[in-house]
Amino acid sequence: MLLTFSASSALADDCPNRGDLDDMFCDANGDLVADTPEDSSRWRNPSTLVFAYTPVEDPAVYANIFSDLIDYLKECTERDVVYFNVQSNAAQIEAMRSGRLHIGGFSTGPTGFAVNLAGAVPFAVKGDAEDWQGYNLIVVARADSDIESLTDLAGRRFAHTSASSNSGNLAPMALFPEEGLTPGEDYEVIFSGGHDNSVMGVDSGDYDGAAVASDVFERMARRGQINEEDFRVVYRSERFPTSSFAYDSQLAPELRDRVLSCFMDYRYTEEMQREFDGADRFYPVTYEEHWAVVRRVADASGAPFNRSTWESQ
Repeated sequence: MLLTFSASSALADDCPNRGDLDDMFCDANGDLVADTPEDSSRWRNPSTLVFAYTPVEDPAVYANIFSDLIDYLKECTERDVVYFNVQSNAAQIEAMRSGRLHIGGFSTGPTGFAVNLAGAVPFAVKGDAEDWQGYNLIVVARADSDIESLTDLAGRRFAHTSASSNSGNLAPMALFPEEGLTPGEDYEVIFSGGHDNSVMGVDSGDYDGAAVASDVFERMARRGQINEEDFRVVYRSERFPTSSFAYDSQLAPELRDRVLSCFMDYRYTEEMQREFDGADRFYPVTYEEHWAVVRRVADASGAPFNRSTWESQ
């Protein structure tokens, strides 16, 4: 999961404040995200904008779901816009860091790495006119099993999703010990590679339980991939923000502002509303405020969103 870290950090040597950002970015105003470069020669102003959505599930599923948004962005930005299928969080973050991805939908946990290592600036999550959309970490087991509480999973085959996932790994590492179950001590952590893999693994009996995002589980049930009645939810956390939508901090200001305006004016199609639990628009958020709970979980789990943590995964 290594990113390509280069000597380009020298461009940010005059930065008065960097915080947790990688050396190639600057956060002079202290809002925890990368500033647009003051040097206009570093601005990115592509004729074709590239958009990619998180690979938390099968990326191909979302190519059609976002097709109306892509067509709308073409007209609204007066640029060509393409949807890019990414196969991993690492590939998505590297693409934005290198300037090949301009707008991304990043899942909750990797958002912190995208901010600090790729200069991503989260600006929205899915929502409606009243509120932003969240999800919970849930632990699922088969309904016909003898597992009825979190502690019943001690010594069992328990699946996490991937090392950088909030609900699939970081939140369990931080929250489970206070519930009487310590990952790595009371059970061996098994990485399934994805939330859908974990759910299907519990369904097939490969795992006794799994930590997954509630919204992914619910979408799988709606699509008919699983029968929700075949599962038992034995744990549910507080609410976390869903996937962030973020732009590349290196975008030229005029293009950046146009992209933001386009996203905020867009209203979801009926298909998107069905897919995204009734959300009908992009709800404005900031990384500083809305990702505070996610950063606390990452710090508590000993996996802050920095280069050292990423390279150790």
